[in-house]
Amino acid sequence: MPSRNASPAAPIRSANPIGATARRKRRGAKHIASLTVLILLGALALSVFSGWGWINSRLNKENDWLTTKANGSATSWLILGSDERDGTTDGSADDTPGFRTDTILMLIKPKSGPSALISIPRDSLVQVNGEYMKINAAAELGGNKALVEAVESISGQKVNHIAKIKFGGLQNVVNAIGGVNLCYDQTVSDPYSGLDWQAGCHTVDGGTALAFSRMRYADANGDFGRAQRQRQVIGAIVAKAMSKETLSSPSKVTKAADAALSAITVDHKTSPLTLAQLAFAFKSATGSKGISGSVYWTDPGYMVAGVGSSVLLDDTRNMDLFSQLVAGTHAAGKVGTLSEG
Repeated sequence: MPSRNASPAAPIRSANPIGATARRKRRGAKHIASLTVLILLGALALSVFSGWGWINSRLNKENDWLTTKANGSATSWLILGSDERDGTTDGSADDTPGFRTDTILMLIKPKSGPSALISIPRDSLVQVNGEYMKINAAAELGGNKALVEAVESISGQKVNHIAKIKFGGLQNVVNAIGGVNLCYDQTVSDPYSGLDWQAGCHTVDGGTALAFSRMRYADANGDFGRAQRQRQVIGAIVAKAMSKETLSSPSKVTKAADAALSAITVDHKTSPLTLAQLAFAFKSATGSKGISGSVYWTDPGYMVAGVGSSVLLDDTRNMDLFSQLVAGTHAAGKVGTLSEG
């Protein structure tokens, strides 16, 4: 796979890229922030040392994710939300063969400096085996390593660990920890995600948290606005899962861990210690001294024959961004194209 995402010949640019983005066909309309169940496992591993062996014995590990790219100076996790049907939400395993990555997040913990959580749009244009496609199709069409290679190409950095989460985990974990507090300044009634929301902040159950993180058609920023809400849901679950209220309740911890373990797939090198490290890095990245946001792009509605409307990434800026994140020299705050709007 090429190390850079060069633009294909003779592309057709859309006249209204933001509108085109909002209209993109959604294959498997489910969602992503279910990936946050991983954080709770890290909290459990950290707080209940006797549970480490129990967690490790139940982790669903796969061998075909990590590449041979040399390790860098930072530790990174690729966190994926999959639209693979698992029977835990409406729909069945027969709806979508294989899976497409509905959410792609890269979490980076440098040796010193702030941790960072960076979203990569699922419609980002990449090459797999010389063929242009959206990055959310890379694993389905090229295999798991093809997706990791695409992320490493965008970032220029080694992916040390992966975690893939199925949809059902989100609502089950939120319910297990007694709900989370979320804020959104728009009133929404969205039949696609099932979200009915009054503008403001509310403590919600798992079903509403899932709909909150799935909703995009009622959001003027489409997938990009949804990515911002997804990070909010993740942060809310992290805060609640690692709170004294949760960790002091063995029944809550056990229920949440059971829900998480049923929804997660990790690489073969992941351990309870790895999950604990991820939990702390994630909490740091989403806190006031962390870095969060997205990669940079030049065109969110870049039309390519046979691919459709794609997000054309800004290779130069992204390479510079990830170099600073890995070195720990980037200032805390928001990053990415949306942060400039």
